[in-house]
Amino acid sequence: MKYEDIRPIFERVWDQNNAFVPKDSEIEKEVMKRPGFNFQQKSSKKRSREDSDEDNAKKQKLEDDAEKKELRDSMDVVPRDDIAIDVESLATKYPIVDWKTHVLTENMMYYQIIRADGSSKNYKIFSEMLDDFDRQDVLDLHRLVQERYDTTSPEGYDLLLWGDLKILFEPNEEEEIWKNQQDYNLISWRLFDSCRIHMLLMHTGVAIHMMIEKKYPLTQEMLSRMLSRRLEVDHESEMAYELLKFLRSQLQE
Repeated sequence: MKYEDIRPIFERVWDQNNAFVPKDSEIEKEVMKRPGFNFQQKSSKKRSREDSDEDNAKKQKLEDDAEKKELRDSMDVVPRDDIAIDVESLATKYPIVDWKTHVLTENMMYYQIIRADGSSKNYKIFSEMLDDFDRQDVLDLHRLVQERYDTTSPEGYDLLLWGDLKILFEPNEEEEIWKNQQDYNLISWRLFDSCRIHMLLMHTGVAIHMMIEKKYPLTQEMLSRMLSRRLEVDHESEMAYELLKFLRSQLQE
């Protein structure tokens, strides 16, 4: 091919490659100097593309805002002033390395959670731990409990903790807790956003803990009760909205 034939092809590809170069860049200025360059046509196409992108972004934002407004009706923001957050301790949190169960009397006990730096904290029930735990803490505790009862069976209060963790990590629709959902009166539904777990509390005292991203054998009736009861959160968050959307999708299946 001759030079006169090659040049138009080269310039067309060159212009395409540099259609998105920064404004006022040296490349853009060079392209604009070439014979036959149509600045008005390029600017018109660019404006059209930008206007379309902006319109799509605005439309998506309106749809997202409308969806969030609807989902907010299934949410209760309940600030918990009694929970003090120590930012420094969160930043230097050590992994859980052990746990012990202390029984003081027949109706009084506590779980001692021990961390790698030798510090420890006491909790009466698993739900109390979730106010302080992150997801890694939950994973560490589950591993430790599994290791301890790999060859033996838990008893007493250890059985309660083992049961809470088993329901959380290994849901089995054949277990009584899932089969008896129709008999439960739901008192509250709460999100622990620090560890990405939500909890159902029943009138019998039964607590069901679930990971927000995992599907559990909840009945359609229980899902309806949850959404009608509304999710208790410390503050609005994308995590809460995602959980509500996830459960709504299950209800619609």
